[in-house]
Amino acid sequence: MEPVAIIGASMTQFGQREGEWIQDLLAEAGIECLEDAGVDADDVEHLYVSNMASGEFEGQTGVPNALAHDLDAMPAYTQRVDQTSSSGGAGIYAAWQSVASGASDMTLLVGGEKMTHKTTGEATDVIASLTHPAEYKHGVTLPSFAGLTARHYLERFDAPRESLAKVAVKNHKNGVDNPNAQFQTEIDVETALESPIVADPLRLYDFCPITDGSAALMLCPESVAKEYTDNYALITGIDGATDTHVVHEREDPTVMGGVVESGNGAYEMSGRGPEDIDVAELHDMFTILEFLQMEGLGFAEQGEAWKRVEDGDTERDGDLPINTSGGLKSKGHPLGASGVAQGVEIYEQVVGEAGPRQVDADVGLCCNVGGFGNCVITTIMEAAQ
Repeated sequence: MEPVAIIGASMTQFGQREGEWIQDLLAEAGIECLEDAGVDADDVEHLYVSNMASGEFEGQTGVPNALAHDLDAMPAYTQRVDQTSSSGGAGIYAAWQSVASGASDMTLLVGGEKMTHKTTGEATDVIASLTHPAEYKHGVTLPSFAGLTARHYLERFDAPRESLAKVAVKNHKNGVDNPNAQFQTEIDVETALESPIVADPLRLYDFCPITDGSAALMLCPESVAKEYTDNYALITGIDGATDTHVVHEREDPTVMGGVVESGNGAYEMSGRGPEDIDVAELHDMFTILEFLQMEGLGFAEQGEAWKRVEDGDTERDGDLPINTSGGLKSKGHPLGASGVAQGVEIYEQVVGEAGPRQVDADVGLCCNVGGFGNCVITTIMEAAQ
């Protein structure tokens, strides 16, 4: 199997995109990615679109076929990839499979979601539809899962409440240097701790926003990549896994089994371990998830991720920079685009194109989570040698 390379990437402005719809956002990212990679649209053989709910949000289906038309990428094979809030990571996996299998020599992945035209209640209801019906009918939501888990984690591991606030502060600080982030404003711990309660003990600044946006990646075999550029990234490890749909059935609510399994699979494929990762993008839909993914991926022992945050290890100048893009917390969370945007950040970091966010990184990891750990994709990228 020939190594799979990434030779181009793009990300639109995330935030409230008034007057623009899902097709506009997807086309914007797709065109920019084609230009960044130096690839003609008619050279694209497979076109994947990561999207959770264009039908529910806009009444719009058939978005991959429409995008192929908008990009003039016909007759490329098209497919929509939906894996709830991990649709972007699942799209990376699908695009990787299309190239690794030999089925395509040029695969374009575009992820996107249009959400902000709905009220907060309407958007939240669409997102909550991914929970188990038995939980949904009792009014259980993802924020309530997050609050319950955070309370349990803080009490069980004697972690200070401020440690969660410091995750939000760090990610907002990183977002300042991301021109495409939804929020480019720093906050302090006091502001985070005094914001309105959403699901005790979590407050407003512990949650990511509702967002419009799109992101894209261009994948091809390494031999083809060399025809376009000397500066590309390789996907050296990737794996996906699921956990129980009903969250209360898990033996330990502070262990995300899908993160553990997908991380182990990606490490095994790449021949790497947690100690080899120079930079990581984690799915911080809630601040507590950054702790749980750090521990599930082996960046910290169980119950000790908060100590690495307190020590500054996850800052941009720390031993393991996490969410240099600003994360979902600051960058925004357009469901289908988020996992792709994680991939864009890691790609730019390992090829040295992250601008003011650049850290010293040859090996990067991104972890995209669906629901409350229901499904997870972990991807490891390395700079080409």
